[in-house]
Amino acid sequence: MQPPAPQDRTPPPPALQVAAPFQPATRGVRIASHVLVACALLLVMWRGLLPGLLCVCLGFLLTRWLAPRFVALRRRLPGRAGMQAGQALAAAVVMLAPLLLVVLALSQSRSYIVEAPQQYRELLDFLARTVLELRLKLPTDIAAQLPEGAAEIQRIIAGYLGAQAGALAMAGRAWLTGLLYAYVGLLIGALAAVRTVSAQRGPLAQALVLRVAYFGDAFRQIVAAQFWIAAFNTALTALFLLLVLPLWDLRLPYTPALITLTFVAGLVPIVGNLLCNVVITLVGLSVSPMAALGCLAFLILIHKAEYVINAKVVGQRTHMGVWELLSVMFVAEAVFGPAGLVAAPLFYAYLKKELEAARLV
Repeated sequence: MQPPAPQDRTPPPPALQVAAPFQPATRGVRIASHVLVACALLLVMWRGLLPGLLCVCLGFLLTRWLAPRFVALRRRLPGRAGMQAGQALAAAVVMLAPLLLVVLALSQSRSYIVEAPQQYRELLDFLARTVLELRLKLPTDIAAQLPEGAAEIQRIIAGYLGAQAGALAMAGRAWLTGLLYAYVGLLIGALAAVRTVSAQRGPLAQALVLRVAYFGDAFRQIVAAQFWIAAFNTALTALFLLLVLPLWDLRLPYTPALITLTFVAGLVPIVGNLLCNVVITLVGLSVSPMAALGCLAFLILIHKAEYVINAKVVGQRTHMGVWELLSVMFVAEAVFGPAGLVAAPLFYAYLKKELEAARLV
């Protein structure tokens, strides 16, 4: 007789367990669930649906986090009715809050939001000119020390920045489409968090729930932690650009765009920090060498603190080394472009969770 096929007996992560009873899956069902999830993730990257996927996870976790905190409804409506009312209110807050923020933002800074791609195109053009004029911006003694080959490198960098600026000229529609995908994903995540769970599920459905649970746990550890790191970094950068530099009579151009870039790039571990350092320092150099030196010193200071947070929060939770993270980000960027930089840490953390659950690593 043939021995029975091995079964997947690993339960979902505690924070994401579902009400339905968990039944072990056979090897065939487990393989089918892995193939379906892998195809879904590839489809997300191929069709540019990453903002929607991230917001699905964000909406789900925010709703689940908010629901128990609406304690007033739970006290007034005992039992299951109170729990359902709290979940419905949490989902409504998650779905309506972005609309209110957009209305508020449009009333205060409509041109910045609508014309964001155009502003970043102008910023890239500005950086290209700054790189080409590097010798003129630096003090004479320092400029004289630059090797002759530096001029060719300057032209290459300036050409690359100019090409990226040209690509952004066509990005207006993609920008609005990404925002739409993100909001639809938020709606899906909030509704999925308050759905009624059926007690009867087939083996494939239960295996897929387990895959989704591992992916959600990886999102909670990677993206949620990186979000707070990026928010902390952005707050300090905004204080530096808006309050500290003006005290020295130094004001950088494109300050709103730089602050927004700091947050968005901060969501990408390691590489995002380096990008912000280079861009803000170059913009500071366009003002004066002293401004560039002040920007560089400040950014190195806060990013050193951020590296410690990254190592503690992200590295220890996911058991990922810096070399692993950089390797997968490099490969993902080569295959999928900038979206690969954002997706690589999350997808790799999910892969490691699956491998650890199968006791393969």
